[in-house]
Amino acid sequence: QVQLVESGGGMVQAGDSLRVSCAASGRTNSIYTMAWFRQVPGKEREFVPAINWSGGTTYYADSVRGRFTISRDNAENTMYLQMNSLKVEDTSVYYCAASRYIIRNGYSPKQYHYWGQGTQVTVSS
Repeated sequence: QVQLVESGGGMVQAGDSLRVSCAASGRTNSIYTMAWFRQVPGKEREFVPAINWSGGTTYYADSVRGRFTISRDNAENTMYLQMNSLKVEDTSVYYCAASRYIIRNGYSPKQYHYWGQGTQVTVSS
């Protein structure tokens, strides 16, 4: 199994920056793609960014492209999400996810096999 633990969430003001992290443990050699999703009450879980673990190819949702940056440290089995120019609408619970697949087309939560517990990010005006 794979365990994922997020950290770094918190409360910030609009325009501020925040970096959240996801540490993976267990059978991390089974991970080929990692991603961040976010979800607020009443809405579906929303893809944010993803990164292929070996090649480093990244993918971003249109809503965050240019503001958020995903990166990884393979040796430490850690993924990061740098969030800049935060908006109120970015407020959500952010979930770390890992997939046994190399994901190139489509970023449904169903493609991810392991999930963290989530970390709250709140952006105030």
